[in-house]
Amino acid sequence: MLNFSKLIEILVSIQLLIISTMIPVYIPLPFIYKSYNSFEVPITWQVPTLILLTLLFNRAVIFRAFTIYIFVGLFMYPIFHEGGSIGYLLTPNFGYLLGAYPLIKIIDNLNKKNKVNIGNFLLNGFLAIVAMHLTGIFYNLFQIFYFNQFDIFLYNLGKYSVGKIGYHLIMLFPLILLINPIKYLKYKKR
Repeated sequence: MLNFSKLIEILVSIQLLIISTMIPVYIPLPFIYKSYNSFEVPITWQVPTLILLTLLFNRAVIFRAFTIYIFVGLFMYPIFHEGGSIGYLLTPNFGYLLGAYPLIKIIDNLNKKNKVNIGNFLLNGFLAIVAMHLTGIFYNLFQIFYFNQFDIFLYNLGKYSVGKIGYHLIMLFPLILLINPIKYLKYKKR
């Protein structure tokens, strides 16, 4: 049975996941050709938000919140990065959504060890992002074999993994700034 504080944590997590999915990442490039331009990165803030929420709350809360998020995206509203509905199961993107579960489990190891520091965070963050991408690749391979469409595997691999994993790894570095405040909030003596 959930208590009131866990319910609030789940609701906050779901709201942050939905909001972060809809916010694209931009890199401002000032004064290129005497104008202000920006470069849109092909990811959203969803992965850093999942990592941050997992550091703040425990794994069970984030698992529940992410499961509700997937349920809402599949059956109610198109809240995923490139849409939603039950047809989203047939896209390679869904494999990367499933990859969030191993990501959450690996990041939660920092909470269990009570060793949240920059080195451990970067190591577990790297492993978590690689695990998320491997889950997405295996899901894509399953689709490729099931639907007998071997010609699109390399395209999907480039578009959904190789083209995004570098950005996901770079997104770990802004989260480093939040390590000390998180440690203070979680482990301060009361």
